[in-house]
Amino acid sequence: MFTSAILILQLGAVSPSIPLEQALRAQDLHDADPQACRAAGLSVQVLGSGGPVAEGPRAGTSYLVRVDGVPRLLVDIGSGAYLRFAEAGASLSELDGILLTHLHADHSGDLVSVLMSGGFEDRTAPLSLLGPDAAPRFPAASHFLASLFAHDGGPYSYLGGYLDGTEGKPLLKPSDVPTANGDAAPVTFQFAHNLTVTALPVHHGAVPALGYRIQLGEQSVVITGDQSAFSEGFERSLAGSRPQLLFAHHVIPEGPGQPRGLHRAPESIGELAVKLGAGRLVLAHNMNRSLASLDEGLAAIGMNYAGPVSVAFDLDCYAP
Repeated sequence: MFTSAILILQLGAVSPSIPLEQALRAQDLHDADPQACRAAGLSVQVLGSGGPVAEGPRAGTSYLVRVDGVPRLLVDIGSGAYLRFAEAGASLSELDGILLTHLHADHSGDLVSVLMSGGFEDRTAPLSLLGPDAAPRFPAASHFLASLFAHDGGPYSYLGGYLDGTEGKPLLKPSDVPTANGDAAPVTFQFAHNLTVTALPVHHGAVPALGYRIQLGEQSVVITGDQSAFSEGFERSLAGSRPQLLFAHHVIPEGPGQPRGLHRAPESIGELAVKLGAGRLVLAHNMNRSLASLDEGLAAIGMNYAGPVSVAFDLDCYAP
């Protein structure tokens, strides 16, 4: 009884705008495996499970892809995820690449902090960075880096060695992936440690954005990124691909009046999971507005998808 009371107080304190019964429901679906971070093969650690609003203990969106327990890919690094990166025991020296889904602050806000920390390491090998191309008010990934670190006026010019591999910094090698508002063709990249990454353009309103499929042998995971139900190219490219894990962004609840041109509502998430043949669905990028209607959202997902569903919390680990 005493333990339950403590749990209730903790959940109520960190998520004041979520009804208590829904906070407990989210806890019921918090079934990540703590040992998965050390699993052989592919695993994914959710560094930041939150969104653009400061709500409780959730950092901005971020994922750490591990191979045999070692961090190899960083997917997004939203506001607050810098701390989670450290808590996960990750370092820039171990990474094979950084993948950015898009350049909203809750997905890229802590990139500079991670790179600053990495400047104290002894890494000399270049580091690949994937990101979307440009659109009005959104720079391409390469220009984003150049504007941050340019020696001749970037706000973080003291880290300019990342642009040319000087000053004891590893060279960042950006690749701008064409998006065409979600209609461009997927682009596949080969990374070290036998990792294959496919960048898939998605529709996220006017924002150039990507989702990612990450494969290691027969194991595969898909991270949707922020995408709306108008991401038909993403669906066509991955239809029947059967990822063992699908990380979908749980940003809006079911019902009218939601920004459907930016995000998938729960029913659409369930439809996507069925089209891909996902073995397990993990709800990430959670916001209080979606968690407050969690039971309704799960029912909407369940109209199409009958597989297991989890609600991610910061630092959770999942293995296929």
